[in-house]
Amino acid sequence: MDMGLKDNLPYINEQVPGIGGKIKTCWRDFIVEEIPLYEFSGSGSHLYIQVEKRGRTTMDAVVEIARALKISRQQIGYAGLKDTWAVTTQWMSIEHMEAEHLENLNIPRLRILQTARHENKLRIGHLAGNRFTVRIRNVTPAWDQALRQARDILKHLTQTGVCNYFGPQRFGRRGDTHHLGQAIIQGDMERFLSVFLGEPLPMDQPLVVEARTLYDQGDYEGAYAAWPGHFHDQRRTLRALLRGKNKRQAHATIDKHLKRLYVSAFQSILFNQLLAARMPHINVLFRGDVAYKHDNGACFLVEDVQREQDRCKAFEISPTGPIFGYQMLQSTDQAGEMENAVLEQAQLQLDDFRLSETHKVKGGRRPLRFLPRETSVSSASDELGPFIQLHFVLDPGCYATSVLREITKNQMR
Repeated sequence: MDMGLKDNLPYINEQVPGIGGKIKTCWRDFIVEEIPLYEFSGSGSHLYIQVEKRGRTTMDAVVEIARALKISRQQIGYAGLKDTWAVTTQWMSIEHMEAEHLENLNIPRLRILQTARHENKLRIGHLAGNRFTVRIRNVTPAWDQALRQARDILKHLTQTGVCNYFGPQRFGRRGDTHHLGQAIIQGDMERFLSVFLGEPLPMDQPLVVEARTLYDQGDYEGAYAAWPGHFHDQRRTLRALLRGKNKRQAHATIDKHLKRLYVSAFQSILFNQLLAARMPHINVLFRGDVAYKHDNGACFLVEDVQREQDRCKAFEISPTGPIFGYQMLQSTDQAGEMENAVLEQAQLQLDDFRLSETHKVKGGRRPLRFLPRETSVSSASDELGPFIQLHFVLDPGCYATSVLREITKNQMR
């Protein structure tokens, strides 16, 4: 079954109008600063580098830094993936590297702000959160009214919580990474390579459209020649096909980390579907829910809904949704029935995540809501005109787009 990317996810309060407007008119309209999880010790075999990127993905930066330093990209650690059309600051780690080796690093729209040393590699999730500064331009109401509305909505969100959707950046620029993950879980390598190498879309660059079209036509040699050089994984896969490898063997040449991201995107869209089905009751426990403790991240099966609902109201705990996998803590009763319906619609069973050829997908739980912290709303103007500026801090894994879509009532793509 084809799982389309849903672009009309419900709001927490459909009746409250938004201010409209536009974000990301330029890179500096969306600023993200990663907050480290711990202080760096100042010694150790790992060089930590603080990287500022403008209009570049985290993976782009990893690949370019690795190439410039002549190391494997697997040697570079990072805590999370950041927005592309933005100015983003994040830490990365490289083992057995000296800071002076980065002095002549010359990568477009990327610079090293500072370095530090630490004993351990930086890994996914090793961050305390992200600090956002976002400018919204061309709002619909008058500026004074828009400012009041934005403040009122943000205040409401700090009381009820924000829908913890996975944002559109989770699904790639083409919005198709979940299709790739679905094909991996289902073991459908024909479908995987069709999406990975073919099926051009309007947002693709002309050379990419040509390469994808040639693949669809069965011209692997022409497609290989057409793919721009920085599409390393696509070219490596086509090279395997040209050498006589079958599609399953060609799929095996793709970076395992990249394939894990695709599987994660598929899990993410299933979570979004479950959350949409639960709306607007993200602050209400159902029978059989698995609840999330905000103080330590532990999860437990709710046995007494009436007793636990007071803790939910106080935002000590929240209901969760599934990050589907064979080893996740399963809900029961009413909550479990809703989650099973999402799996059935995808024509999947939990054991399908155990049989993945890429890796076994254990799964987990994710709270249905989150609280933005350190919030503020102001207005100002620059050479591009007036704007409303939002400031807030989010926990790891929470998307700023989920906050912004509630304030603007624009679907974020």
